[in-house]
Amino acid sequence: MSLSPAAREALDAFAACPGWEQRARLLMQWGERLAPLDDALRVPAHQVQGCESNVWLLAERHADRWRFTAYSDARLLRGLLAVLLARVDGLSGAELAQLDVADWFGQLGLSRHLSPSRSNGMNAVLQRMRELVSP
Repeated sequence: MSLSPAAREALDAFAACPGWEQRARLLMQWGERLAPLDDALRVPAHQVQGCESNVWLLAERHADRWRFTAYSDARLLRGLLAVLLARVDGLSGAELAQLDVADWFGQLGLSRHLSPSRSNGMNAVLQRMRELVSP
């Protein structure tokens, strides 16, 4: 599966970070890229279950490709969502089904710094994405 320009940008940016502190700062900066979600969209139907923090997720289909909108009140989680969206936006449902989220965060040098609850949360977000795109 080839990387989109946004995913390549994330990979290059995180690869240039020499340590966790720099990656954490970059993660916060990526999180600032996510536009706040309108209050009207912060409804239970858009909320991801299985996350300790509030996470909202919406999906839009363009031809056979998917675009996602996500937001969280938690800063670090917003960063994780931003780099996840960089990886998944524009994928087909079949490509999304094959995505290994742990591998993606490993490539970014983030996986060993994620708490089990954050890892579970990111898996819950990916699972919800898969549910939204399934026919």
